[in-house]
Amino acid sequence: MNAVGGPRFGERVRRLVRHEGRWLASLVWWVARRRVGVPEGARALPYAGAQAALVYGLAFVFVVETVGVSLLLRDHPGLHAVALVADVYTVLLVLGSQAAAVTRPHVLGAEDLLVRNGARMEVRIPLETIASVRYDLRSQQDARNSAGGEQEGGEPLELAVAGQTSVTVELTAPVVAVRLLGRRESVRTVRFHVDDARGAVAAVRAARATVAPEPVTPG
Repeated sequence: MNAVGGPRFGERVRRLVRHEGRWLASLVWWVARRRVGVPEGARALPYAGAQAALVYGLAFVFVVETVGVSLLLRDHPGLHAVALVADVYTVLLVLGSQAAAVTRPHVLGAEDLLVRNGARMEVRIPLETIASVRYDLRSQQDARNSAGGEQEGGEPLELAVAGQTSVTVELTAPVVAVRLLGRRESVRTVRFHVDDARGAVAAVRAARATVAPEPVTPG
């Protein structure tokens, strides 16, 4: 990946605050069974299923820890209050990560593919720039082992879920990805996870074929 700019400290703080607001809002959307940024006629491509068991398991552990710590500190009101706030925030943060993933799926529209990573990041890929899209299940360890052999144009952008990606998109022209803290990177390969990866690949190929006469290369 090629860096194309970095933010100042103040901008980083503002981005962190906005991120905090997004995952908190995602809890509300999750309870309401609503999705964010999926317009009528677009196709949502969910990816939260791969991490659900891990997230719920962590949340259960933190809830048990909260109860245990509360019992241990019941005779120390000040410490009890501080620990309770911290523990409740941690549980909400864990559940918020799942809520953000559920309510902010990838979105396949008529002209572009919006790839997301919960409330942390999203990259909009014009369909006409897609050279190839393929089912490509790999773990982050696989990605690290093959990092030295990447194509010209920089390392791929990887939006892994539960440590894995399942779809790889190669582009004819770079897109700009903006990290959580504002760092901008130009990328030509994007890897991400979709629960129904093969179905997503077929849908992207079909959508790409309607944008330009040249069919997308399977890869």
